[in-house]
Amino acid sequence: MRRMSWVLAMIVCVTVVFAGCGKKDADTVVKGLNDVAATLQSKEGSYKGTGKMTLYTGEKPQEYNIEVWYQNPSYYRISLTNAQKDVTQIVLRNDDGVFVLTPSLNKSFRFKSDWPENQGQVYLYQTLVQGILNDKTRQFAEDKDSYVFDVAANYHSQSLVRQKIWLSKDNYAPKQVRVSDAEAHVMVEVKFSEFKFDAKFEKDSFDMKRNMAAVDDPTLGMVTEVDENGNPISADDPQAAENENNSAAAPKELGDFGTIEPVYMPEGVERKDINKMEDNPNHSVLIRYDGTYQYTIIESRSSDMAVSSVASGEVVDLGFTAGLYTKDEQKTLTWMNDEGIEFRITSSNLPLDEMKLIAASLQEQTGK
Repeated sequence: MRRMSWVLAMIVCVTVVFAGCGKKDADTVVKGLNDVAATLQSKEGSYKGTGKMTLYTGEKPQEYNIEVWYQNPSYYRISLTNAQKDVTQIVLRNDDGVFVLTPSLNKSFRFKSDWPENQGQVYLYQTLVQGILNDKTRQFAEDKDSYVFDVAANYHSQSLVRQKIWLSKDNYAPKQVRVSDAEAHVMVEVKFSEFKFDAKFEKDSFDMKRNMAAVDDPTLGMVTEVDENGNPISADDPQAAENENNSAAAPKELGDFGTIEPVYMPEGVERKDINKMEDNPNHSVLIRYDGTYQYTIIESRSSDMAVSSVASGEVVDLGFTAGLYTKDEQKTLTWMNDEGIEFRITSSNLPLDEMKLIAASLQEQTGK
């Protein structure tokens, strides 16, 4: 009986030792993340992820289906599909610059920027890894199949303070991210349904024209264009080229969008006046505000299909799309929504965080 008890005790001890060997502490996981980050910087570094992002920055949650592609050295493609409107915008970086594309409207917006090196996004793996590596006071925990880090948020926003990041125990792939404000309210949440390292892309997967033409094919793989009779056509087909040129020469009139007013205004600010330029082909609207801050919102929607190129500046994450922030004599935030409307907030004293809040509240509204 004593021998049997001794054997059982040894089995229990060995089981505990081996179970302990399977666990990783924070330093071990951080070392593993460093290795993964180094691999992404190698010649073959790449990944592809899909999931859902929910923004809680406005009056009601805004949901977006997201798809994130990366290929070394600096090619990015982020597809954001508004779940309520079923409209897709694509943020693209290639050798020609940074683009925001709205393929359904044949509209594109070009930035001159080194994004995302100067402005990370919650759905970019490199940004999440850097957030973990840079926070020396990081908190670490485990759940059933994930390593969980609670670290400082690094999104250059006073309203985004902390982030909680779930990583797969198998390969450190991201599974979930929650970004909170100073009062621990979740402001942004991303849940990845799939994430794959060493993803394979076609040669023109990050090409602007290809993305404008192939939005209905999420893989940008075998894209076959057809004519009005349903017959496949070649990109080298002269008739196809002529049809494309005719389409560009006769832009679609998108019409008057009314006046879109933000729900959010900074404390101590009042709307001063609204001026709608009735005869302007871009259906421009100018709204002025006064008080604690003085700023102007300009709204317009051009029927011009050409790429809209703006001055160099800082690309900022607005959640639902990317915007361009410039700081010359005036501070200006410019972006285009998924209906092809271009917004511009201009001020000498309005902080960028306030501009972002105004932009988020404009995204929820329709023209009146």
